[in-house]
Amino acid sequence: MSETSTLRVRLHDGARQLLDGTSEVFIRILDGTQKQHVAGWFKQPDLTFANLPFYNNFGDNHIVLASKKGCHNAGFSPVKLSPTFVETLDLMLIPKPCRFNFDRARWALLRQTSPSFCSILSGVAPDAGTHFDALLKDDPTDDYLKARQAADVLNLFTAMRDIHLPVGTPLDYLKGVIWEGAHGLQPDRLFAWADPELVNQVKRAAAQGAFDQEFNPKFFHPGATSSYKENRFGEANVQLTFHEDDRLEVGGVNCIIVEPDIDYYRDLGAHGILEVLPGLFPSGMTDPRVVYFLRWIAGRRHAGIREFDPPYSLEPVPA
Repeated sequence: MSETSTLRVRLHDGARQLLDGTSEVFIRILDGTQKQHVAGWFKQPDLTFANLPFYNNFGDNHIVLASKKGCHNAGFSPVKLSPTFVETLDLMLIPKPCRFNFDRARWALLRQTSPSFCSILSGVAPDAGTHFDALLKDDPTDDYLKARQAADVLNLFTAMRDIHLPVGTPLDYLKGVIWEGAHGLQPDRLFAWADPELVNQVKRAAAQGAFDQEFNPKFFHPGATSSYKENRFGEANVQLTFHEDDRLEVGGVNCIIVEPDIDYYRDLGAHGILEVLPGLFPSGMTDPRVVYFLRWIAGRRHAGIREFDPPYSLEPVPA
């Protein structure tokens, strides 16, 4: 081994901002052979580690772990290093316990900053603003059930806004969220009426390698006719499941139902955030707080990807 590599690690809080540097974070860096090269406490939120080994083989797939008092642990693997450029890893240290901060998601403000979100939410429910603001709760006595529904909507809308199909984005084809009934809002998915052209656009994107088809979708999605999952990240990819036998005319369009959701991992064996699941926010269903954490970190690792920035954040629960 004659060459070395350099890794830059940036530490952020639940508001996607760099830590303020007032408290220490314990950082561990191991190479792909499990040899430890860094183990120490640091106050700086932006750190550069030079002279890490470069093997030109699997040993360059490093593991990075971060721990901070009062926060959930964070980490990522593999972080593939190179002698020709500085690799950068952004990690998020979420407070423990945490709550949602929906100050930027109130309906009156959301209509100004994200009018397309509001248009879809109110597509078949004129009083959607009242219903949505009622979800913006931070009461832990109900395990944030209503707040999780709101956060899931914001996660999904933000993620779909940033997926580029051959023509437009998935968000462009949504006509109205279904609020109640068998297809009403849930804490880990939503159902919406959509222009049927969305199915064709996703199939075209799949043919170009941007989505993978899920076969036998009715097993996990009763009534589904087809389902496709984006594959650009190792974590937190959007899955679009179509129910083409359900029809309703919305805005002059004979719409079908689309069921978007986000799974934690594309492939549990290929990629992973370490020391997070299942210990972080254990739940019987996908938790939007984990999705927020995973998709933000994953997006920061890919060129040409807009930062995942739903209009809410995670903050410490006041003592």
